[in-house]
This record gives sequence, structure tokens and C-alpha cells, in this order.
Amino acid sequence: MSESVIESIRAYTDELKIGTYATGLPSFIDEENMSPEQLDAVNKILGHLCEQKNATIIETLLKMSRLPLKEPKTFEGFDYTIIHGKNTEALKNLKSLSAVYARKNLAFIGPQGVGKTHLAMAYGRECCKNRLKAYFIKATELNQKFVDAVKFGHEGSTINGLVKPSCLIIDEIGRCVFNKESTRMFFDMVDRRYNKEGPNTMIFTSNKSPDKWSEFFSEDSSLLCALDRIFDDATVFMIKGDSYRGRKLETIAIETGRSRQAIKMK
Repeated sequence: MSESVIESIRAYTDELKIGTYATGLPSFIDEENMSPEQLDAVNKILGHLCEQKNATIIETLLKMSRLPLKEPKTFEGFDYTIIHGKNTEALKNLKSLSAVYARKNLAFIGPQGVGKTHLAMAYGRECCKNRLKAYFIKATELNQKFVDAVKFGHEGSTINGLVKPSCLIIDEIGRCVFNKESTRMFFDMVDRRYNKEGPNTMIFTSNKSPDKWSEFFSEDSSLLCALDRIFDDATVFMIKGDSYRGRKLETIAIETGRSRQAIKMK
């Protein structure tokens, strides 16, 4: 009996959550006098089922994440040739997901078109591929979500839903102003994510530096100082440069009307 194959089968049964029923598997294999070829076949079948399970989990996480599926933003699809500076390796190393495992927040700050949202979405997608729950929402959508929660009296369930993801991505801070109720819900969410067990990373994008963010929340300074909690343990990427949107844009100038030659012939 091959110990390596038996261990592989055990690992697969654990992955499939049927390990409890497989404790007597070695005795069964011995009693049935199963050949190495038969064991390999069982191992391959279980391995295939694990692959299918993993693919289904990832597909479900991606669907729930609100990240684009038809034209996904990936790290492989980001043009690193436009990035220069001594700290470019930190940007390239984002794919390791070290921030989410270290419970650190991320922020991508810079003008429009430099790739902030692309990087944030790529990070969320990588989380899903590693079976970590991610959720993407624009700041304007989050603001409306809070307004609706107050209106219909389901503030608790709304915040609970935003606390659960291992990685919460809030895009375009500075595009709207949160009223007092929404501001309080925002910082309740931040506080609860800060104190939750397990991965609790938040990713922000904005064209405003963090020291200007208080302008977009409506509360007194004692509550607004909670903004500091976001950056207690965080990495902020300040991205400068020209927009790379429209690099493949082709402009064709044309005119309408009769030619001058046609007019002269009349």
C-alpha cells in the first residue's frame, strides 16, 4: 500500500469535508486488496472533485464581489512599464496578498487614469482566487446604501454585510459627501472591521490625499479622528503622472460638404 497515495487521498477527503467518514479507509483498502492502479484511480477522482469544488468556490466569490467579470482587471493586465521610481517593487508585490494576511489597509491615491481602480480591482480578484471574500463598491454607492439603510431601518444588517469580507474595496473617496447618519455608519463599519478576527483589509482609491478626506464626512472632530484608524497600519501608494486612458485612441478629422472644385465648376 503506497503511503503517499493514501496521504493524498486523506488530504482530498479533508478538502471535500468527508474526512470523518474516511478514517477507516486504510483498513477498507487492505480488506479489498486494492491494487496500486485502483488507488491511483481513486486518488485522481478525488483530486478532480477537489478541483471542481475550488473552481466553484472561486466563481461564486467573484460573482458576489461585484468585480467586473467580462473584462476583469488583473495584475497581469496592468501596464507596469508606465510606473517609475525606487518603490515600484512594492506595487509589483501586491499580488502576494501580504497586506490582507498582515491585516493592513491599502490606499491608491492619484489623478484620474493612472490605474488606481485597476490595481484595487486586481487585488480583490486575487483575493477571490485565493478563496478570500472580497467586495467592491464605489463611495457614491456606499453613501446611498447607508442612506437607504437609515430610511428603511436596517442599519445593522447593512454594516454586518460590509464587515464580513476579508477585503473591502471602496472606490473614489471624495466623489460625494456623507451626511451625519451615513458618516456614523461609515465609522461604525471601520471600527468593527478594525476589531474583527481574521483578514480585515480595506482598500481605498481617491484623487484626494487622506488629509483631505475629512471634507467628505459630516461630523465633529472627535468622530472624524477615527479616520486615523484606517491608516494605523496601512500602505498608501501616491501615484503621480499622466493618465494612460485613451492610449489606443485614434482621432480622424473629416469634413462634410461639397469640395471647392465642385463649387467652381458650377
